[in-house]
Amino acid sequence: MKNYIKTLLGAATILAFTVSSAYSGMGVSLMYGQVETDGTETERTVSGVTSEKTSASKSENYVGASLFIEGEVGPVVLGLDVVPYKISLGDGKRTDTTSDANENTQEDGTVKAEAHLNFLKTIYAHYPIGSWYAGLGYHMVEVSTDEALHTSSYGDESIDGYQLSIGKNSGNLRYEISYSDFDDISLTGANGDKITADADNMMFKLSYVLGN
Repeated sequence: MKNYIKTLLGAATILAFTVSSAYSGMGVSLMYGQVETDGTETERTVSGVTSEKTSASKSENYVGASLFIEGEVGPVVLGLDVVPYKISLGDGKRTDTTSDANENTQEDGTVKAEAHLNFLKTIYAHYPIGSWYAGLGYHMVEVSTDEALHTSSYGDESIDGYQLSIGKNSGNLRYEISYSDFDDISLTGANGDKITADADNMMFKLSYVLGN
C-alpha cells in the first residue's frame, strides 16, 4: 500500500511540475514537533552464543524549518517538501559493569548512541475542503547513528513513511497539524549486535506560500 501511495503521489507531482500552468507556488515552513521512538538493542555476549536485550522509549521535541514547491492538478495541490538538516530521534547512554574476572572479556564503561533523520523529503497532496484541506504524504529519509560503543558500530538505513494531515489556508499563510508513521528501523552492528526501532511524529507547521 505504501509503495502504491508513493508511486501515485510521485507521478502526480511530476505531472504537475511539467505543466507550466500547474505551478502554484513555493515557500518556507516553520515546524514544532515531537518524535516518539520505541527501540530494542539485541547485544551479543562476548562469546557470541547468547544475547542480551535492552528496550527503551524516547520522546524528542524539536523546532525546525523546511522548503517546499507546489503545483496544481485540478483542485488538488501537489508538492515536494524538504527538511535540509538532521532531525534527532533521541539519544541515550548506559554504564555497563560485568562480573567476569577475565580482563579480555570486560565490557565495562559508558556507551552512548544517538540517531537522526537526515534530510527528510515528503511528497504530498492536499485536497481542499473550503479554506481547509486534508493531506496525504509520503516520506523518504535516511536514518543515521552516532555511537560510542564497546566493540560495535551501526551503519545507516533508508526508510519510508506516510503522513496524514489537516490544515487551513489563510491568504499566504497555512496552518497544519500532521501525524507521521515511519517504517520499522533495523540496524545491524559490525559484530552482530542489532537495533530495531519504530518512530512516530506529531507536528504543527506554519507555512508562508509565495504564489506566482
